[in-house]
Amino acid sequence: MAKPLMAKATAVWLVDNTTLSFKQIADFCGLHELEIQGIADGDVASGVKGFDPIANNQLTQSEIDAAEKDPTHRLSLKFNPAAVGEEKRRGPRYTPLSKRQDRPNAILWLVKFHPELADAQIAKLVGTTKPTIQTIRERTHWNISNMQPIDPVALGLCKQSELDAAVQKAAAKRAKEGEAMSDDERRKLLSTEQSLEAENEPRIPTAIEGLETFSLSGSDTSRVKEEPLDAESFFNLPAGSDDDDDEDDDDTGGRR
Repeated sequence: MAKPLMAKATAVWLVDNTTLSFKQIADFCGLHELEIQGIADGDVASGVKGFDPIANNQLTQSEIDAAEKDPTHRLSLKFNPAAVGEEKRRGPRYTPLSKRQDRPNAILWLVKFHPELADAQIAKLVGTTKPTIQTIRERTHWNISNMQPIDPVALGLCKQSELDAAVQKAAAKRAKEGEAMSDDERRKLLSTEQSLEAENEPRIPTAIEGLETFSLSGSDTSRVKEEPLDAESFFNLPAGSDDDDDEDDDDTGGRR
């Protein structure tokens, strides 16, 4: 059921100017019956000015009169031809003025890390236009030298669920078209939850590749087993070392 404009202000006006029941006003405005009672008691919407639904072409006086006579009568919104199709309007989302300066950085991040996203998807995510996206893709944007890629979720321009949904849609489209994807592109098409749950693949640095198959030869192994090392042999001096020391002492004494 369609709801009136400024529902709470309309409820304030109906409470102050009609004898409609709380349930009738709540059903018409899309509010809870207790909230309407709070408006009547002055606990809710105390500073809200009433919005006249008759003057604003949302209700007729005859409709209000009929509802006041019959407590079971449900108010119906007046048909307004000018409002037809308003709920189906599509286009870029509204971006607050304080965050509009961050949109180029968000677009650069999406173009860099998710090149599979279409311009229409990016425009819907961050609330921009296709010409702006094209200039950033081609790096002809007037401020491209000062731009840095920043996650639009971190900037508050879109939700993580919205970004994941767009990525999944792009993945389904790529799979349907049968295009081959690299490993890096396939990782980018995963949602955040899937990428966090995935196990890390063990990787061996190229500098030590082949060491996992390294083993000692049979001859070396047998030699090591046949000739065990003795710890005391490291402290035994080779034969003839004492005589050499004595000769060095004699020569030194003679020179003195």
